[in-house]
Amino acid sequence: MMLRIDRNGFRSLFYAAVLAIVSSAGTLAPVTSVHAQTRTLPDFTDLVDQVGPAVVNIRTIEKVVQRGGSGGEMDEEMQEFFRRFFGQPMPGVPRQGPRPNRPQQPQEEERPRGVGSGFILTPDGYVMTNAHVVQDASEVLVTLTDKREFKAKLIGADKRTDVAVVKIDATGLPAVKVGEVSRLRVGEWVMAIGSPFGLENTVTAGIVSAKQRDTGDYLPFIQTDVAINPGNSGGPLINMRGEVIGINSQIYSRSGGFMGISFSIPIDEAIRVSDQLRVSGRVSRGRIGVQIDQVSKEVAESIGLGSAKGALVRGVEVGSPGEKAGIEPGDIITSFDGKPIEKPSDLPRLVGNTKPGTKSSVSVFRRGNSRDLDVTIAEIEPDAPAKRPAEREEQPIKPSAPAVAKSMGLAVSELTDVQRKELKLKNGGVKIDAATDAAARAGLREGDIVLAINNQEVHSVPELEAALAKADKKKSVRVLFRRGDWAQYALLRSGR
Repeated sequence: MMLRIDRNGFRSLFYAAVLAIVSSAGTLAPVTSVHAQTRTLPDFTDLVDQVGPAVVNIRTIEKVVQRGGSGGEMDEEMQEFFRRFFGQPMPGVPRQGPRPNRPQQPQEEERPRGVGSGFILTPDGYVMTNAHVVQDASEVLVTLTDKREFKAKLIGADKRTDVAVVKIDATGLPAVKVGEVSRLRVGEWVMAIGSPFGLENTVTAGIVSAKQRDTGDYLPFIQTDVAINPGNSGGPLINMRGEVIGINSQIYSRSGGFMGISFSIPIDEAIRVSDQLRVSGRVSRGRIGVQIDQVSKEVAESIGLGSAKGALVRGVEVGSPGEKAGIEPGDIITSFDGKPIEKPSDLPRLVGNTKPGTKSSVSVFRRGNSRDLDVTIAEIEPDAPAKRPAEREEQPIKPSAPAVAKSMGLAVSELTDVQRKELKLKNGGVKIDAATDAAARAGLREGDIVLAINNQEVHSVPELEAALAKADKKKSVRVLFRRGDWAQYALLRSGR
């Protein structure tokens, strides 16, 4: 018996055979993989049940003093209106005698100030949130998920890290578990709970977009694509183990709403701050009194540092721990207490987390050589207003124009003793009186003080001329100079 197959049937059998062959070769494995990935997509329901009760809504109230008109004045104005047009006082209001001519007393009015989020740190009522959520608030109200509301006491707030701790009078509260930020990986699923736009107990989710994101002096933020909006501030960022790994703090936005980029304070940094707030109500940080800047690739190569790392010291505060330790403008700090300084923001974090009074080691790269210095950490203080320089009484020396300096667009002169004292220069320096051509292109300008040429200190105009004369004309000349109170580098290219 012959089996007859029409054209459509043959086509079906052919496709089935090809599919079987491809399948046996493993080509369809990605399809299976996609299904496997679909089955492993996260389910946040258990996390919400676990962490949700420890997340709180925070409302703040401010008291506003009103001066001038008051409610009583309005009542009397309405009474006068009724008398004029109806011949009788306003119904239900007794007739009043003439109003004495006396100043109105200011009245205090409470107004809602803002809404934020927070989470319970301890069962006895310590709550963590952002400093900007409770800043300048006259009253802080904390609402739990069970609708209980408490008036909170502000324990302390740290504006530099945007961390605050408040306390409510309650016990037996559900508290969060704190996770390890070091275990956090880019691409990991995370979840946020908060009150965006005042909508309580709102859950959003996403992934970790980046770690150690530099947006501030003291904090390397966690960047995520979790939807964070106004009102989410102070709420927790939670990993898939139900642990808090960050405080939702900032968003990148051009409209005021979520645009796919949000930042969270790492919980280890926040806990370090909150521990100090709970003990003393304030945060104590270390300082060494230097202003720092980025080390460019060109500068690093030209001075022999190699890679562009470390923190360039642009200025040293007079009488500061840095000055006492021997740190100078133009130094590049490469490590602090044995920890490498890869970028400028590393230094204030390490110094800030060091207890004042501690003796620490600082490694600096200065004019081609590395050296170790010992510095005693002081406590950070509010910035003092800059002092105006004293009037100069000594006549400035007329500028000179040595041949080599002139060829590079420089007119320079010696500094007087008064000028050196005023500028607090230990090792001399030469003043720039005019900068044109190559010097101007390098960024030098009138009033700058040249401190070193190609890692060689210059104390006078002849020394500057000699250093420029022996410089390799085919390479850029490294000029360490001071502008105002701060030092920086310039690369002077002759003949361009």
